[in-house]
This record gives sequence, structure tokens and C-alpha cells, in this order.
Amino acid sequence: MDRFSLLTKLSGMTSYGYRCLKSTVKCQISRSDNVVVKKVVIVNGEINLRTHGNGDTLDITAQVEKFVLDSKLTNGTVTVFVNGSTAGVTTIEFEPGLVADFQKLWERLTPKNVSYDHNERWGDGNGYAHVRASLLGASLVVPFADRKMTLGTWQQIILVDFDNRPRQRSVIVQVMGE
Repeated sequence: MDRFSLLTKLSGMTSYGYRCLKSTVKCQISRSDNVVVKKVVIVNGEINLRTHGNGDTLDITAQVEKFVLDSKLTNGTVTVFVNGSTAGVTTIEFEPGLVADFQKLWERLTPKNVSYDHNERWGDGNGYAHVRASLLGASLVVPFADRKMTLGTWQQIILVDFDNRPRQRSVIVQVMGE
């Protein structure tokens, strides 16, 4: 039995999955038809930012890209995670018109001037910020190949701080690959 037939049999993959898998694992199969597991490297880092709150939107693409380059990894994924419940990360075309449209969207979806139970309980007036951040999400995963993130031409990674006051934000960056 050849290497790829063995791998297909072990994994139970369909012929379509087999073709996809074949190009991925070809270099991982030894002459004795044993699967060789490659070592995955994980590099952790942090981006510290001062934000203004109230929908402050920051392009962090260059900082994330630097982590990918500094990791010396060729292929893998980079995870971006903001550890706070009133900020989120996503991708967008970072230009003034779209950023303004994006901020207006949040006011239409989750207005500041409505009642939030969170505000009643804690009295901090940022219930809308928690809801917005929950909808946007705290993390993003971007693949990279040949040490370059696979973002589109007009696609940047952004941090949006929805809180009602300036904050010191910590964005965790984890680069994983080979």
C-alpha cells in the first residue's frame, strides 16, 4: 500500500479530502509509511495600546504582522485576542468613511441611550459597550503563508474600544506554525 492510501485509510477521508491532505502531509510521511509529526511552534506576545473609548478604532495590522515576521515561522496561523469585555477585534477596510459607517452601525444596533440591566446593577453606564463587544467578538484568526498574512488587499486588523472612557488595552497575539 502506498503512503497516501495508508493515510487515507487511517484517516477515513474522502477522495476530495485525500487530495487536499496529500499535498499537506506529503513531506510528513517517512519511507516506512509511518506518519511523522512535525513540531508546532507557538510564540506568544502582547500589544499594549492606549485607547480613547467610545468606538475608538485602531489599525493594528502592522503590529500583528511584526509578530508573524519576528516569530521566524513560515506557515501557520496568528490569533489576535483582546482581553477585555468592552473591546473587540475584526477586519475591515480601514479608511475614514468605512470607520464612520462602522461606528454608526453600532449606534443603530445597540444605542447608548437605552436602558441596560448592566448599568442598573453596576452604575457604570457602559452596558452598551459590553453588548457591542460581545457581538463583534474578542478574537480573530488569520492564516499566514511564506511569512505573510493572507489578508486581502484592503483588509486590515482592527481593535475597537467600545467603553465609555479611555482605557489601557492589552491585545494578546499568538503565532502558531512551522
